[in-house]
Amino acid sequence: MRLLLCGGTGFIGKALTHALLSRGDEVWIITRNKPLKPLYDVTLPHPQFVTWAEWGANPDNLSDIDGIVNLTGESINQRWTSKAKERIRSSRTEAADRIALNLSRMSSPPSVVVNASGISLYGHSGEQIFDESSLAKPADFLGTTVVEWEAAADRIPVKRLVKLRIGLVCARDGGAFPLIRLPYRLFGGGRIGSGKQGLPWIHLQDMVALILFCLDDPTLSGPVNAVAPDPVSNDEFGRMLGRVTKRPHWFPVPGFLLKSLLGEMSTLVLTGQKAMPRKLLDHGFEFAFSKLEGALRDITR
Repeated sequence: MRLLLCGGTGFIGKALTHALLSRGDEVWIITRNKPLKPLYDVTLPHPQFVTWAEWGANPDNLSDIDGIVNLTGESINQRWTSKAKERIRSSRTEAADRIALNLSRMSSPPSVVVNASGISLYGHSGEQIFDESSLAKPADFLGTTVVEWEAAADRIPVKRLVKLRIGLVCARDGGAFPLIRLPYRLFGGGRIGSGKQGLPWIHLQDMVALILFCLDDPTLSGPVNAVAPDPVSNDEFGRMLGRVTKRPHWFPVPGFLLKSLLGEMSTLVLTGQKAMPRKLLDHGFEFAFSKLEGALRDITR
């Protein structure tokens, strides 16, 4: 396949690019600025880079590509000032709008777009488990941002649109997991807030594999919960992390303390969702790490 990847230099994007190149796909990466040095395994064919400005100036230069994966978005791991919130929101909606505009100007546009989204659009839950048929009930800034993000993606003129509702992507290096593990390394791990909030998770290997699956399966479209089929709470996640790393899970972090330190951003850890990847399971996708214990043992060994 000949694929266009937006956000290919990020945490998930780098792993996805490696997987695509490893299976022989041709990869074009859209970026603000072309990198000055190689970012990927030198033993593989290199991806080709093009800037957003270059693509916008002549969209037909990238005609005849088979699909697009859009992972573009400002990091949410920063204090949510009014300016930061606007960057987080606009980086997502504007990227989707750019893709929509460029595809409308291409003589031979791709047939599939896989667009990142977020699990937070379902709102907050305790024991309730969401699947793709659940209604969006955003309860905070991130939830409303995801609703706007998906609305922008829906404007992309493409035959098949997949909206990946992503949770916590777990890997040994990169992403948020090393920060989650740090208190356990220091023997200070414990539940956060009540600990009852859902913590939707997925192993990076499965995250990459399901993106490939979504690209390849012509019957898969619409929202897809990109989470493992093992919904757990924050407390259950921490207890399992303590067990597999042989560290105590005993030091609770009060919610009021996080609110005072992080402000509105504290909703990232004090609220959450439990979700199931019903659509992926119905389409026959097989997870390499379907259970939390196996995933944590793999990334902490």
